[in-house]
Amino acid sequence: MIPGELPPASLRLRIDRQALADNWRYLDSVSASETATGAAIKANAYGLGVDVAIPALLEAGARDFFLAHWGEVPAALEHAEGSQLSVLHGVRTPAEAHFARETSVLPVINSVRQAALWSQSGGGACHLMIDTGMNRLGITAADVSDPAIQALDIEIAMSHLACADEASPNNVAQLARFRECAQSVGARGLSLSNSAGLMLGPDYHFDLTRPGIALYGGAPVKAMRGKIAQVAYPEAAIIQIRDLSPGDSVGYNATWTAERPMRAATVSLGYADGFLRALGRDGVLHHGDDTLPILGKVSMDMIIVDVTNSDVSERDFLSIPFDLPELSARSGLSQYELLTVLGGRFDRTDG
Repeated sequence: MIPGELPPASLRLRIDRQALADNWRYLDSVSASETATGAAIKANAYGLGVDVAIPALLEAGARDFFLAHWGEVPAALEHAEGSQLSVLHGVRTPAEAHFARETSVLPVINSVRQAALWSQSGGGACHLMIDTGMNRLGITAADVSDPAIQALDIEIAMSHLACADEASPNNVAQLARFRECAQSVGARGLSLSNSAGLMLGPDYHFDLTRPGIALYGGAPVKAMRGKIAQVAYPEAAIIQIRDLSPGDSVGYNATWTAERPMRAATVSLGYADGFLRALGRDGVLHHGDDTLPILGKVSMDMIIVDVTNSDVSERDFLSIPFDLPELSARSGLSQYELLTVLGGRFDRTDG
């Protein structure tokens, strides 16, 4: 039991609910007219929070949501019907099959073994993943005719593109394999495209698309730049400000040393919060129009920034640049990583 009211967090993350909804609407407009646009909400809506993401996406018009783990289902059920949810990892055990049936959540069957398990546990509607060249999850072309697969009641047969963010011949090859295999499984609908796959054109759209990263502000292909809006706006509080003299070093391993008198602020942000060390190299934070360079190494809970030319004070919040395509290009981290590693210490709000 907490003896008193918890103080405000020193890390906060504002989720632009309108931008999230607008991103879904843009992706829906790109889809072929007869195609439904779903939403990948796995990994707690790519780190931003299903409690904000699902209501915003429902309001925008999304009706099909994709998770990875069964453990992600309870939080999603707070906002969506079980029949609107699908779990991409399928059913590995009888307990998972039972949970799927109890919640009406559809499993994505990935193998002959999973297909048999699902039928033996009572069967019912499901989805089917077909591996067309990624060699990650899904049945092979040779499995299509297996009696366990043929016995399934398949809502959506799907596959996943390995190189949708590139002009790769693999995309054409996977499309052809998918069309061929899908003819033999008797599914009521087909799905192939993720965010990047949407931009490959209507041949890849089929009955349902499954965008993820682009919903949350990522632009996996250049054609999306300027069309996808930033959704996440993280901020971190200053803990302490100190004066540095020439020769004073900062942070672990003394990798940075002051050459002149300076003011430095220690900020409540570190790699435990998803601000990885790669972001510290030539990185900056902002206070209004002030640009504050990061000094030394990022540590677990803190970074240090140069505030010599700023009027910041202790307990002020600094904004963390989070334009995903730009930050990815600078740091070498993928846009997916930048989002999903955001830690649990952020106070997430929408607005």
